[in-house]
Amino acid sequence: MKTSHIVVIVIISVAIILGLIVGLGMRGFVLGGKRGNIGVIEIEEIITSAKTIVKDLKALKEDPSIQAIIIRIDSPGGGVTASQEIYDEIKKVKETKKVVASMGTVAASGGYFVSLPANVIVANPATITGSIGVIMEIPIIDELLKKIGIQFEVIKSKEFKDIGSPFRPMNDKEKRLLNGVVLDVYAQFIDAIAENRKLSKDSILKFADGRILTGRQAKEIGLVDTLGSFEDAVKIAGDLTGIEKPNLIYPFKRMSLIDLLIKPAEMLLIPKLEYLWK
Repeated sequence: MKTSHIVVIVIISVAIILGLIVGLGMRGFVLGGKRGNIGVIEIEEIITSAKTIVKDLKALKEDPSIQAIIIRIDSPGGGVTASQEIYDEIKKVKETKKVVASMGTVAASGGYFVSLPANVIVANPATITGSIGVIMEIPIIDELLKKIGIQFEVIKSKEFKDIGSPFRPMNDKEKRLLNGVVLDVYAQFIDAIAENRKLSKDSILKFADGRILTGRQAKEIGLVDTLGSFEDAVKIAGDLTGIEKPNLIYPFKRMSLIDLLIKPAEMLLIPKLEYLWK
């Protein structure tokens, strides 16, 4: 076989493999179709980054063929900052387009937080939601390191520079400082619920102690608007925009090998504030 034939075969093989990889990471249609489209943003698993979701929200917001957006949530929450960035972008989208939040199996803590700006929140009766609160977990591995002969020397500018280090236990003063940070972020969660759900803070605080709720319980206390499935959420979005037969548009899904390798270690070792149900 000639060298040129081998080169052509290799190029075609690589193209096919790349096509399969990209294809597996995509779902739905290219934006810009006929009017009457409803965009769908899926928020799944633990929320660690807002970058992709915010980018997709902006794309759907700017597409004139998209008349409403459904936020499909199946997540126990995650990072506070990522959840807040998604929340803020949904608020911006809501200024020009209708937004419906559809809760799946779990939409707890940060998963609930990102649903708050929606025009309508739809939960399944058995959805696990609530878990309103903030958690910060810091692994301490100094005893393990001692067993294998590793120790760290720390040179720092001021007292709290290495607060939250996994290489030593925290003292009481540091715990009080971090507890203040957690309570401030918790207050921001309460403020967001009060603003979007039109509930008094006193009524929210009665159940904002980290407890989980079913979708039906959440509806009874005003955390969600109605009970139903994803199909019901689609119908609601259609009714809000006058679309009888919505065409659902899913942005491309992206796959990252780096994320798969780095995120587990990041989640284990790096202290972070989380709206997360565990």
